[in-house]
Amino acid sequence: MKRRILGGTGISVSEYALGAMMFGALGNPDHEDSVRIIHRALDAGINFIDTADIYSGGESEEIVGKALKGRRDEVVLATKAHFTMGEDPNYGGNSRRWITREIEDSLRRLDTDHIDLYQIHRPDPTTDVDETLSVLSDLVRAGKVRAVGSSTFPAEQIVEAQWVSERRGHVRFRSEQPPYSILARGVESAVLPTAQKYGMGVLSWGPLSAGWLTGRYTRASDIDMAGGRAAVERQKFDTSLPDNARKLEAVGALAGLASDAGLSLPHMAIAFVRAHPAITSVIIGPRTMEQLEDLLAGSEVELSEDVLDRIDEIVPPGTDLNRADSYYVPPALRDKGLRRR
Repeated sequence: MKRRILGGTGISVSEYALGAMMFGALGNPDHEDSVRIIHRALDAGINFIDTADIYSGGESEEIVGKALKGRRDEVVLATKAHFTMGEDPNYGGNSRRWITREIEDSLRRLDTDHIDLYQIHRPDPTTDVDETLSVLSDLVRAGKVRAVGSSTFPAEQIVEAQWVSERRGHVRFRSEQPPYSILARGVESAVLPTAQKYGMGVLSWGPLSAGWLTGRYTRASDIDMAGGRAAVERQKFDTSLPDNARKLEAVGALAGLASDAGLSLPHMAIAFVRAHPAITSVIIGPRTMEQLEDLLAGSEVELSEDVLDRIDEIVPPGTDLNRADSYYVPPALRDKGLRRR
């Protein structure tokens, strides 16, 4: 497994990061099986694990903590905070009050005394970024966190955070974690260039676009709108919507391209993300050992210029075929009260 340096921190991380979102009730509820999957990934050369407090309500962090007993020093461990962890509105967000508490809960669940990369899972319009960076700086100085990063931040908020860090003397975000796949290329326009401008590492997620690039969906009838993820996230799967019809058409063309190149569609999709010079590590999120083994088999795939050019023809650079796949909607677009007097 090849390594890259994470955002000028000097920390060496594998090109694949093991995403732990599917470990626990949200995906694989078998703790022992999940631990075996984590150990297999480590044995294969993956040294970067990414989780979050919200994944299965903290269960994912607990499973990762179990898996790392006796192996903690060989792993670059990343987790995140932001989403609400209870009914109280103060049990979430990016405030000093919440982060000061939640870091302790994450450390306990992960059974460790420090986190290598502590990430803010989403922007919080109710909290001044100066407040957030201030508490993160304190956590670094206290030795509880080694480096900090953002996740799914728009380019303008990445810039704001960098400027606030410089002006106020805070630690700065060393990484950004955006969604990025062949079907969701919007981050190529500003987020990835901005990360490069500030020397940030990029830990991208969603390379298989919520299953669209696994090869599972070749016809509209392959998508079960009555259950599973499609039922919950209808806007991203319902092919009666024009954006998703475009995705289905693109997937068909991409599957043909992968076949012509002698590749599986998932291997081509992940290799595409790895090929971008801004990307430090690509998060893979297997639920089963079989899925992990298949993803590992594609870790050395490199795409030719011809294949990359053909992908550009199918999905133009900087294009999100469905805007919902960007996963960040500015508050002013969500709340009509912010657009009207």
